[in-house]
Amino acid sequence: MNAPALHAIHILARPEVPPLPPYNAGLSSEAVRARYGATEIARLASNENPFGASPAVARALAGLALHVGTYPDAQCTALRAAIAARTGVPAEAIAVGNGSEDILQMLCQAFLSPGDRVLAQRPAFGLHEIYPRMMGARVELLELTPALGFDVDAWCQALARGPKIAMLANPSNPVGCMFSAGDFARLLDATPQQTLLVVDEAYYEYALHAEGYPDVLALLRGRPMPWIVLRTFSKAWGLAGLRVGYGLASDAALVQLLDRVRTPFNVNQAAQAAALAAWGDVGFMQRGVAETVRLRGVLAQRLATLPVRMAPSAANFLFIDIGRPNGPVNEALLARGLIVKPWKEPGFEHFIRVSVGTEADNARFADALAGILEGGQ
Repeated sequence: MNAPALHAIHILARPEVPPLPPYNAGLSSEAVRARYGATEIARLASNENPFGASPAVARALAGLALHVGTYPDAQCTALRAAIAARTGVPAEAIAVGNGSEDILQMLCQAFLSPGDRVLAQRPAFGLHEIYPRMMGARVELLELTPALGFDVDAWCQALARGPKIAMLANPSNPVGCMFSAGDFARLLDATPQQTLLVVDEAYYEYALHAEGYPDVLALLRGRPMPWIVLRTFSKAWGLAGLRVGYGLASDAALVQLLDRVRTPFNVNQAAQAAALAAWGDVGFMQRGVAETVRLRGVLAQRLATLPVRMAPSAANFLFIDIGRPNGPVNEALLARGLIVKPWKEPGFEHFIRVSVGTEADNARFADALAGILEGGQ
């Protein structure tokens, strides 16, 4: 497109849109093979589950080709009923989306107007900032403590000032730190009734293994403010390629407002069938999560022998300060077929986030990082 035409497009666009950064989805395996000639690829950038989905998912998808000519259930009736039965949240207070980020977008579209204030963490899951800014909201980003944890006092003070929406990721992505049950109770006490509390628990199943992790639903029930807890099938349930997330809301009225802005068939047939099948095989998920938590500990012990600093993690990844610009280190890792995520937010250009993979992939990464940091690129 020529420059005058590009300029005209920017004039037509809403003023909030051109300054938005693109979401950093990272490189695909195919791109790394083509660019670097690597033959053995370890995908350690997107917090995917290396153990995949339950075999029940493959069985559920096997005959689906016969039905792709019809629209999916727009209300995700069976999946919402299954989630309601296990969580105790009424089905009418459950939202389902094309990944939990779909629900994040709905929340911003339904509740934010230009000038509204949104509270989030820095560094953040990018869409906690991008979607509010898309709607013209002002985003206040709170800083980590020097120990790379949440600053609970700063959160309580900021919540008391009454943001329209507060985005609390617990555990944090990309850091991995978490609010304990006591911390979370303090946050709730500080939150005004007019603030919508969005608790992003994308790594909930992993965090259940961490001592002191809060039962957020139990703490939220009976609180006067509106709230929604976001969870996903992408991580622990191994369905990242099919995109299913869900939200457990304070009441049905909140979900009804999200229904006004969501696309009519936002969760496709395959995704609904796969999520329902995975949900029915809790044991497979729990075994994979337990092994990932074990491997995270092994990897952290190995990395502790290197000149790096790691944030505490209750998730399936580690956030690592490598003490130097992450760009060259990332390039050296890519050349070895190791895909991690170099963080780009100002102030965090020395950090990489590495997902916990298989035992072999974790060992490859640790050995490669050791060699790179020692100057053997």
